[in-house]
Amino acid sequence: MTPRTESQRWHERAQLSIPGGVSSPVRAFSAVGGTPMYMKRGVGSRVIDIDDNSYVDCIGSWGPMIMGHAHPEVVQRVGEVAADSSSFGAPHQHEVQLAEEIIRRVAPVERVRFVSSGTEAVMTALRIARAATGRNLIVKFAGCYHGHMDSLLVQAGSGVATLAMANSPGVPPGHVEDTIVVAYNDAEALRQVFDAHGENIAAVITESAAANMGVVPPTTEFSDAVFTLAQEHGALVILDEVMTGFRVSPAGWWGLVDGPAGRVPDLVTFGKVIGGGFPLAAVGGRRDVMELLAPTGPVYQAGTLSGNPVASIAGLTTLQLCQPDVYNHLDSFAHQLGEVVSEALSAEGVAHRLQRAGNLFSVFFTPDEVHNFADAKAQDTEAFARFFHSLLDNGVSIPPSAFEAWFISAAHDQDDLQIVADALVPAAKAAAGASRGS
Repeated sequence: MTPRTESQRWHERAQLSIPGGVSSPVRAFSAVGGTPMYMKRGVGSRVIDIDDNSYVDCIGSWGPMIMGHAHPEVVQRVGEVAADSSSFGAPHQHEVQLAEEIIRRVAPVERVRFVSSGTEAVMTALRIARAATGRNLIVKFAGCYHGHMDSLLVQAGSGVATLAMANSPGVPPGHVEDTIVVAYNDAEALRQVFDAHGENIAAVITESAAANMGVVPPTTEFSDAVFTLAQEHGALVILDEVMTGFRVSPAGWWGLVDGPAGRVPDLVTFGKVIGGGFPLAAVGGRRDVMELLAPTGPVYQAGTLSGNPVASIAGLTTLQLCQPDVYNHLDSFAHQLGEVVSEALSAEGVAHRLQRAGNLFSVFFTPDEVHNFADAKAQDTEAFARFFHSLLDNGVSIPPSAFEAWFISAAHDQDDLQIVADALVPAAKAAAGASRGS
């Protein structure tokens, strides 16, 4: 592995013009220490930094690169569309085709509105929910991330039925006073909240399967409570499938788990995969609720680049490529990779938990099963940091945080698996050293 001197130089330069040198905080390596790699190219399952180091990529741009980097068909279609113009600020056929593809795959979705980020999609969903119900309160779950909008950038209060407190400077108290935070996977706490506030709750929003505190799948009891309590009290259910949508199955988590269980969301937010690596997200839902949006209804939402033609064709082509054989490969490879990681850590006596939600998985450095954010925060983050840097030094790039999911692609193969397996030998030893305090 070549010393990352060019990355170091560029990061020093970046900090003179960009806060922290990054455009999104987790990229700064604050949680693990060190200097981030500056990437220049991605091909299939690999990424190459500006020092010409190659890595097996287990980040995949945090989910969108489900077919791998620079897939030839995606690149070709993007080039064709961009050659005609990268933006019109007017309707075009590709956004219609992409909306039709989403509706075809996810039965509860009858209408789709495109935006440019997951944060915008959630913001729009909350506005629709409040307009549909005439209520203000929103219930969310600790550890579930739904973007950086003020009203959801919150932490729990001192009791299960108390209102939230902002967890970032710059968020006025009034912006979070209508948000209630409940422990994830705690059905009884959610019942207490509805008992206390049910007539004023507009919506419950949840990651379909939590992946922003690490991968923590919902229990059946919890998921049932979310849908049942909301329906009983006239509140809407918003499923955040920004990460799981079209990644864990052709119809996302809803198609994999909630749909077969008979759970029907009112609104669903999408991102990541539907943009094929370009900035694109969406909110979808049943017709009567979605048509509250202008111009058919009174709820205002707009965006100059919403439904951008280049992003739309990248997403449409990506979804068209995501056929059953792709999902079979993702499931199989993710299972193999998770087992290889767990076996290496077990061989060194490192306490850990491997948790999955479809083909998403995380490794928590704790002996106990992780049910919620409090459990996730109890893990040994120092052990993770040493594990992370050892993998990186041996050609494997994983998320630079102990609270993230690993992402694999259709391009990953057995050669990649062997590279990871070899890198895991010293990485597990490094994690063991951290655990022992050496």
